Amino acid sequence: MIELVRTDSTSPEFVELVSLLDADLHVRDGDDHSFYAQFNKIDAIRYVVVAYNNQLAVGCGAIKAYSPDTLEIKRMFVLPEFRGQGIAGKVLAELEQWAAELGYASLILETGKAQPEAIRLYTKSGYQVIPNFGQYVNIENSVCMSKPIAQQPVQEG
Repeated sequence: MIELVRTDSTSPEFVELVSLLDADLHVRDGDDHSFYAQFNKIDAIRYVVVAYNNQLAVGCGAIKAYSPDTLEIKRMFVLPEFRGQGIAGKVLAELEQWAAELGYASLILETGKAQPEAIRLYTKSGYQVIPNFGQYVNIENSVCMSKPIAQQPVQEG
């Protein structure tokens, strides 16, 4: 049973998962890793989802403001031994729900050509390839994607 917990970038489990993600990306990206790493700092991310399996943190993802109506998906990761179980899709859906609750109209993301499983996840989840944005313009190994999201009315409690 996967439990999704909303938190922020101060979560020790999130910090640990991100360190494992960075190690994985260092291998995949090779010499390009330092370029990408500068855009993946987590110290000020306010919207983080951590996935737990029996109290063990097994996956994560985050969203951060890109523009007044768009959030950027960051730091998506699932431990290798838990991949293929739909955890990343659950984290992504929770991030989309949270973005809608916050009143954002769309989500964007950047992933790498060296991460075909990520591209499959996002495509299957309704994301479309877009021209590379921001710092990823003219970066050949980057794949940028976006998805409009339906805004949810804020629930009064």
